[in-house]
Amino acid sequence: MRILHIVTGLASGGAERQLQLLLRHLPAHQHCEVLALTNPGAVAAGLRAEGVTVHHLGMRGNRDVGALPRLARQVRAGRYDLVHTHLYRAGLYGRTAARLAGVRAVVATEHSLHPGVIEGRPVTRGVKGLYLAAERLGSTTVAVSRQVAQTLHAWGVPPARVELIPNGIDAARYRHPPADRAATRARVRAELGLPPGSRVIGGIGRLVPGKRFHVLLEALAGLDAAARLVLVGEGPERPALERLAAGLGVRDRLVLAGERDDVPDLLTALDVLAAPSTEETFGLGVLEGLAAGLPVRHSACPALDELPPGAAPQARRIPSEAAAYTAALRELLDLDDHTTDPLPRPPAVGHYDIVRVAADLGALYDRLARA
Repeated sequence: MRILHIVTGLASGGAERQLQLLLRHLPAHQHCEVLALTNPGAVAAGLRAEGVTVHHLGMRGNRDVGALPRLARQVRAGRYDLVHTHLYRAGLYGRTAARLAGVRAVVATEHSLHPGVIEGRPVTRGVKGLYLAAERLGSTTVAVSRQVAQTLHAWGVPPARVELIPNGIDAARYRHPPADRAATRARVRAELGLPPGSRVIGGIGRLVPGKRFHVLLEALAGLDAAARLVLVGEGPERPALERLAAGLGVRDRLVLAGERDDVPDLLTALDVLAAPSTEETFGLGVLEGLAAGLPVRHSACPALDELPPGAAPQARRIPSEAAAYTAALRELLDLDDHTTDPLPRPPAVGHYDIVRVAADLGALYDRLARA
């Protein structure tokens, strides 16, 4: 089976990284290629290094309608059995091009949809209208969480056209034998410039307002001087976070690690993972922290909300406020009661293992191709 994944761009981001991870684990009989409408960045380079064919359409912007016939020609020339789109712009142009090219099986994954926000942008009447028009050109929309599925239903997408297949994590990458973990922890801490004996809080995600990392900086200012904050990710909020840290007097206790490919190793350097975002559609960073054996404090994680309470006993939901995080982190970082040993892996990690998730997606592909 020949499958083309069409994605808006391939710079580093959650949806892009999720696509890369899925392609490593889909069934062998499903041969996938990827097409980026624009910005073939770090993920494109990583996919090519792994042997995946990556195309670049060179689209100039959302209103570059001249790109549509070029995209349709490329889909037709590839003789694909199925097209799978990711992100809003790719969903509009990709589903249309697939239909123009005669592809019957067309899937779209909805990675980031809230009732009034899509991919961090407000949903206007025009945006919603275009989305729904394109949705009718597809076969199935994949929702990454029940929350996303409910929003799609509220918009008028029939439940029969929505398939719930969550994001996944490569659980095996987060397993470190004790000796290896200790050595990795020491190495990463040294690379990040973390002082011996420091207590380290971590946050994972793009540096954008919706992640609310300012809450962690404000909490850091109320913690013992041994506490450090490591943020893993990049984005437009970096200068504002640096200014806030300086104003709070904690700039020397903040480490901005940037975009990294070695997140499982980085997590060994942490003592706790904190996620103050209130606008998550899944909560991948929370799952990564749990897979690494860390205690987690979060303000929104639909992935955990959909599981029984015992699925992640080391994760606790708290308000996205500095006072709440200060209190919770102070309790966890109590210097008199500290161990660097990882916590047992909770059932939630196995539930969202990428091997299981990719098998479910592969089964969907086979079903749609036979229809």
